[in-house]
Amino acid sequence: MSLRALVLLSVFSLLAACGSDAPKPQPPTPGPASQQAQKQARQATELGPLPAYQRELSGTLQGVPAGAEVELALLVIDDKDRPQQLLASSTIIGTNQVLPFHLRFNPEAFPAGARVELRGRASQSGQLILHLPSQVITQPTTQALGQLQFVKAP
Repeated sequence: MSLRALVLLSVFSLLAACGSDAPKPQPPTPGPASQQAQKQARQATELGPLPAYQRELSGTLQGVPAGAEVELALLVIDDKDRPQQLLASSTIIGTNQVLPFHLRFNPEAFPAGARVELRGRASQSGQLILHLPSQVITQPTTQALGQLQFVKAP
């Protein structure tokens, strides 16, 4: 095959590729992280009865926009206000309505004499948008915390 024929074939192939219909934009699908968070949120609402060996913190979260990913964590905090141990965590997807939450933990893992706090944050598109003021948990018992309000992240 001559060089001239090869160049012409390449040019026509390029024109044919560029001349085809543009691919139709597909609707955005939730990413794997979002799908996993939604799955965990469904599982959290389907936990069933509380086992005898566990305790639970429950309440409602206010001020979370639709689609925001809310992460709650029960943490052991040291004297310098740093998290030292994770006792329990939960992920919920915001609906722009009051969000109920249930956070189960093992009371035997609750350290005596240490400071334990419930902390929360909400992010949207990977950016922190809200945080939950720390709630001190003094006893490893089942507790209803009532309505907790998220505030703008600094």
